[in-house]
Amino acid sequence: MIEIRETTIEDIKNIQRLWADGDVMKFVGFPNGLINTDEEMENWFRWIASNRPGLNHFSIFEDGNYCGESFYAIDAEHHSAALDIKLFGSARGRGIAAAGLSHAIREAFRNGAETVWVDPNPENTKAIALYKRLGFVRKDFPEHLISEGKGQSSVYMEFRRD
Repeated sequence: MIEIRETTIEDIKNIQRLWADGDVMKFVGFPNGLINTDEEMENWFRWIASNRPGLNHFSIFEDGNYCGESFYAIDAEHHSAALDIKLFGSARGRGIAAAGLSHAIREAFRNGAETVWVDPNPENTKAIALYKRLGFVRKDFPEHLISEGKGQSSVYMEFRRD
């Protein structure tokens, strides 16, 4: 059974382990993993908790075992939300990513987003296929994201509430 819940302080060791996995992080620029101290993780969690519900992070479990994370961050000015999902290799290919991402989408829409978007690495073909299955459409990067430095090495895909 898949369980997706709002991340708590008790989950940060799981997230720390997820981020340290090079296989998980290779498409986001950390092929050797991202190593964070306990203090850095606690600061990150405080940032998440203090900015809810404009952004939120979810921990994903299958049969009680930690599988990964999903996340959204709403840009209130543009009524859009960036999404992210990361899973351990052992959790891939079984519908867990679709469930985790769908949960983040619902929560982003519930909290004011009209559009959600992802920007996968073009080499991450499995992620791109997942996004297409969920209804995301590839488009040009919006100007406001280009001005923030997005779009140089990724694909923009969006899904609209309507």
